Amino acid sequence: METNLREAELNVVYETCRVIEQALKLDQALETILGILSSSLSMKRATVTLKDEETGYLVIRASHGLSEKERKRGIYRQDEGVTGLIFRTARPYVAPDISKEPLFLNKTRSRSILKGSITFLGVPIMLHGKPIGVLNVDRLFGNEVPYEEDIRLLSIVATLIAQFVSLNRQVKLREEKLRKDCSISGSDAQAKLFMVGKSPAMETVQQQIRKVAPSKASVLLLGESGTGKTLVAKIIHELSTRARQAFVKINCASLAENLLESELFGYEKGAFTGAIRAKPGRVEQADGGTIFLDEIGELPLGLQAKLLRFIQEKEFERLGGTKTHKVDVRVVAATNRDLASAVIEGSFREDLYYRLNVFPIRVPALRERKEDIADLLHHFLERTSQEYGRVVGITQSALAQFTRYDWPGNVREMENLVERLVIMADGDEICTDILPVYLNKADPDKEKIPLSRIEEMERKEVLTALEQNGWNQTRTAKELGVTLRQIGYRIRKFGFEKMVEEHKRGDRF
Repeated sequence: METNLREAELNVVYETCRVIEQALKLDQALETILGILSSSLSMKRATVTLKDEETGYLVIRASHGLSEKERKRGIYRQDEGVTGLIFRTARPYVAPDISKEPLFLNKTRSRSILKGSITFLGVPIMLHGKPIGVLNVDRLFGNEVPYEEDIRLLSIVATLIAQFVSLNRQVKLREEKLRKDCSISGSDAQAKLFMVGKSPAMETVQQQIRKVAPSKASVLLLGESGTGKTLVAKIIHELSTRARQAFVKINCASLAENLLESELFGYEKGAFTGAIRAKPGRVEQADGGTIFLDEIGELPLGLQAKLLRFIQEKEFERLGGTKTHKVDVRVVAATNRDLASAVIEGSFREDLYYRLNVFPIRVPALRERKEDIADLLHHFLERTSQEYGRVVGITQSALAQFTRYDWPGNVREMENLVERLVIMADGDEICTDILPVYLNKADPDKEKIPLSRIEEMERKEVLTALEQNGWNQTRTAKELGVTLRQIGYRIRKFGFEKMVEEHKRGDRF
């Protein structure tokens, strides 16, 4: 038995070390490591909890044996439960029976379905002598292996996890430095591509950009997902007198309301548990420059009043503070929602809408600027070819299919598809035989029944949700609050089934 145990332990360490190639995708790597623990040993459930540097909370970053809903519940203060105890003391902990352990909170509520006693083990994840997280596992109660063996192996795995985290952080810091160093030249190249659009729709956008960029006016960018609103915001910044100052972006849909406020306006020391020092927000980082508020239509009502005051007065207080700060920041916002309708519905403040809508620019969908498709396609081909070290062109017949297609995912969809096709191409040209089915079947003579305004809003909502959830229908249905059958109906109704199938096939390459 001891020999088999040692072999299993060595296998865990060996397989974990092999995951190093996934280190740049940290959450994926952590999930893989937990899967190795489960398959090699008798561990039924496991979590990796890391300290969030912004909030100080301990948050589950990876899990095995937990549903997505259960995993999201795993957020702990540093003074809370067994996880907090392991983190604070930086020492392992064993609870032979969690049903008799008062510190065990079962926040994820993932263990209530099991009967019998469960043993819970946890070790700190240490980096440079300080805890950065906790590795927890549990298994069905058994005396065949001493707890010390589990703790010893888990400590080794926790050390490897710490190295993964360290490598990931180093790469991100290096990438951030490179982005800052190259931001001007890279954006200039993209701006040039964007500004040479031949279509009337793009000529209108270019004229609007040139007029508003030198001014101090707030700008509201409207348009479908994937049309290039972020790029337009950068161009406006770079053509303004603020070009040498910061361009700061924040996605209003990516964070919960309490986190979004601290991200925007910062917080003072002691504002909440884990706030061990004051931290300036994004608006302070953008002082003298531009702040880009993406997906502004998703901003919670509670924050809209504070944002309105900031836009009007250019002043604010950090979370947990009373001192008023003033900054000089230009606001550019973007949304794919109909904000006028949101105002009528009561989900968006009318006064904030008018403050943001000083100079609206509608970025056209790709189907409205088909004259630009060839230029965009060749740009993406050239860039992708350089990245993969090969020269790939496209046949005229394939180009014709690109031009006829309506591109519901817009420029972002084209960019992603071009990269996939360059990988798939056997020769030096993209031919029609490797194009996705939905592109090959694009019918220029097919009559389309126009959607009503409400249907068009619904279509945009479904498309946005699909994109944000990686085209996963189950997660999309949850986000929209509908059943899986209902999301399937909407996908068929709006003609997204071919795109869903293509993303499924693309995931297998």
